[in-house]
Parts: sequence; C-alpha cells; structure tokens
Amino acid sequence: MITGKNYIGNTLSANGVVTYQTLNPKLNTPNPTSFVEATSEEIDLAVALASQAFDAYQNISGDKRSAFLHAIADEIEALGDTLVETYMSETGLPEGRAKGERGRTLGQLRMFGDLVKTEDWRNPTISGEANELRQYLIPLGPVVVFGASNFPLAYSTAGGDTASALAAGCPVIVKSHPMHAGTGELVASAIQKAAQNTEMPKGVFSNLNSAGIEVGVQLVKHPMVKAVGFTGSIRGGRALYDLASQRDEPIPVFAEMGSINPVIITQKALEARASEIAQTYANSITLGVGQFCTNPGLILGIKSAELTIFINDLGEKTAAIDAHCMLHPNIHTAYEKNGEAVINQPDARVVAVHQGEIEENYAQAKISTVSGDAFLKNPKLHQEVFGPFSLVVQCDDDNQLLQIISQLEGQLTGTILAEKEDYKDLSPLVERLQNRVGRIIFNGVPTGVAVVDAMTHGGPYPASTDSRFTAVGNQAIKRWVRLFSYQGFPEELLPGFLK
Repeated sequence: MITGKNYIGNTLSANGVVTYQTLNPKLNTPNPTSFVEATSEEIDLAVALASQAFDAYQNISGDKRSAFLHAIADEIEALGDTLVETYMSETGLPEGRAKGERGRTLGQLRMFGDLVKTEDWRNPTISGEANELRQYLIPLGPVVVFGASNFPLAYSTAGGDTASALAAGCPVIVKSHPMHAGTGELVASAIQKAAQNTEMPKGVFSNLNSAGIEVGVQLVKHPMVKAVGFTGSIRGGRALYDLASQRDEPIPVFAEMGSINPVIITQKALEARASEIAQTYANSITLGVGQFCTNPGLILGIKSAELTIFINDLGEKTAAIDAHCMLHPNIHTAYEKNGEAVINQPDARVVAVHQGEIEENYAQAKISTVSGDAFLKNPKLHQEVFGPFSLVVQCDDDNQLLQIISQLEGQLTGTILAEKEDYKDLSPLVERLQNRVGRIIFNGVPTGVAVVDAMTHGGPYPASTDSRFTAVGNQAIKRWVRLFSYQGFPEELLPGFLK
C-alpha cells in the first residue's frame, strides 16, 4: 500500500506539512496519493541512523549482504502487478517497458548479491618485505542516491546506485524522485521488509520524499554523508557536485548527466546500406520517446548526394513512427523548448516532424540538419534535446569531422557505422572519439546498456563527474569504496581474507 510517508530506517514518518502528488501524464491528472515532504529533523534522523548502521553493516559478512540483496529482489518481484500499474500511472510508459525495467532492476540486485558472496571483489593484495602490507577495498560510509526521472526502477530507489552501494557495505538514503514517488515507495517498502527479514541494522536504508531541492541540498551538505549518486540533468548534477566540493569535508559525487552520443556514418556505409541505417536509427531515436541517456542526438557524415538522400529518408522514417507520451508535462515542455532552440539557430533546417494529431504530453519526433561549419561555430547546437530528436551535421571533409569530434563535450557513447573497406582508415577517428566518450559502438546503436562487467556507462565531463568509473555493471561498486592497507599487523588482527 502507498502511504505517502517517508521510510526512515524501520519506521514510517510524516511530520511535515508540505505535500505533493504525482501526475499521470497520459491522463494529465494527479494520482490520488499525497506525499509528505521530509522535514529537516527527519533528514537528520535518517542520516544519523545510517551512520549508526554503518558501524555494523560494513562488517557484516558478504554472505549476509548477498542474502539481503537477493531478498530485496524477491520482495520487489512479490509486489507484482501493483508495482507495474503504479509505474505506468506515474510515467505514461507501457506495460512492456515497466516489466522490462523491473527485470533489469531485479537482475542488478542479484548480480551484486552474487558478487559479494566472496571477498574477491575487494581485491585483497599482499606484498612488501615479509608480506607486511595487506591492502583491500573498504566502504566509504552512508551514501545518498537521487532517483532518476527516466528510470523509476533501474536508476532509482533500488537501482544500480543503491544496489552497488549496499553491496559495498554502505547504508543508503534515497531522495525519491517526485515524478514517481509512488513507485519509489513501493520499492522502499520491499527494501525495508527485506532488511528486517535478513536482520540488517536499523537505518541501513531510508527513502525520503521531496518535491523541491531543499531535501537534496540538506542531504548532500550533511557531514555524516560520505558520497552521492545522481542521474539527471547537467544543471542538477553540477549543482550537487559544487555543494559537495564546498563542504568542510568534500565528498565524491558520481553524477551521470547529459549526452548527445555522436554517431559517425562513413561514405561507404551510406553507399552500402543507407536505407537500413535510416530505419534502424529512426527506431533508436524514438525508442522510449527518446528519453534514454544514450539516445543518438547527433549524427555526422561527409557531404554527398548519398548523405542528402539518407537525411531525407531518416526524416521520413522518424516522422512516420507513432507519437508516444513523455514522462511528465515538464519534460515535454523542455523537449519542445530545447528542440526549438536548436532548430531556430542560423543555418539549421528542419528535415521532418511527426505529423498528425497528437494527445497532450505526446512528443513529435524531429530530425534537423546543419552544416559542419555552423556546428563548429555555434555551441548552442551542441546542447542535448532530451526526447525523440536528432541533429545531422553535414561535414565538409574528414578533417572537419575530426575537428568537430575534438570540440565536443564529454559523452557517454560514440558510434561508428562503417564497412570493412573503411577499416584501414578508421584509426584517427577511433582515437579522437576515444578521448571524448566512455564507450564506442561499432555498427550498432547506443540505446541499450548491457548490465555486465565490461560495460562502461560514464565518460568525460559532463557525461559524468568522474570518467574513471562506470554506473552500470559489477565495477560500479568501486564508486563506494576506498583503498586501505594494514602494515605489520599480526595475523590474528587481520580480516580472514587477508591472512
């Protein structure tokens, strides 16, 4: 049952007077539950409990933390249709997307549970004279996780940040996203139940409601908080990063932010399969109404008759795809505003827009194009348009294409579409792209992020605040730990796996 209250340790709390409701974007009407925003005192209590819990939780065996994570997955699964229906009512997304994201969330929890069953993930290392140095990874302390607007399950309450932090031995306080607070509360109830059933310390998890920024600001500034996880806008992530840097004790903020994910198409690829690429990318641009952080928002090619044909074909195929509801009216408004800001720049031209009547909060897919020279001179053309939008840049030659890539801000992904005949000439492009992105896709699409060990989901700023880490896969656990060494300790005083 959704109560609208805050989950603080093992208790429900609603001492505040500020309330808000989520919105059904398809119906454009409020959902029934009123959520009570956490008070300053409730925030302090949640952090104090997390700090107390850390003393015990960091020393709980991997087997027990593993059982906790598996129990969370089981309890979320047990929510059944209630969770799916709530998700749909708060996002406007279809049942298939809800179930798919739930499956990914359960998979992540169980993956991290399996990872920490043994202590190998801590990378225990023994060296030095007479083996007197013993090094391993230890958890940082209480972590604050901000729910993401576009992934209510996989990047929010029990998403990858929470799962990896709990796996590492860090208690977690979630600042629930106001657009899907009901979905967040249902998941929080599952985590709370799992914590009690597996006898985890009180305060190992809390979930706080907030419609504004005040709760998040207080959490990041709280001296007992030791790290932050965030997925969202550049503006929001940078604000949290700056707050954390200004503390008396600065703490890391692992923020995944904006990305336009450049796609480079070679001339030979256009000659061989332009129509196929156009259909594949029309589908990718509109997938999930373009509300993925890996949405291909920028396509680069060299001016030619084939590129012109491709641009028009991409426009037609994208515009022909049915419009769908965006996550929230605010996101839809931002999509329209930011798209217009790009389209209205000098030399930019609209290729195609989805036609026909659309319902409120539904997005019209758009394809635009611009010259390479104009793109280089105008940073406003580099901005992310969150939604089903892509800008095709017509470069004069290979040198200009490489220049454009060099001047791009950091990105999560880059994609190369090429033929075998291109291989001998691709090294400069790969090297230039490698310096600007966290992952290069070859002859594929950037949408779709596999939850596996070798996945890099991060990149140079502003794709993320620390390009040394990934937010997806088992290596995401490394964000919440630090290196620690014992020197000259008797074996009796060492952890078992360091003896």
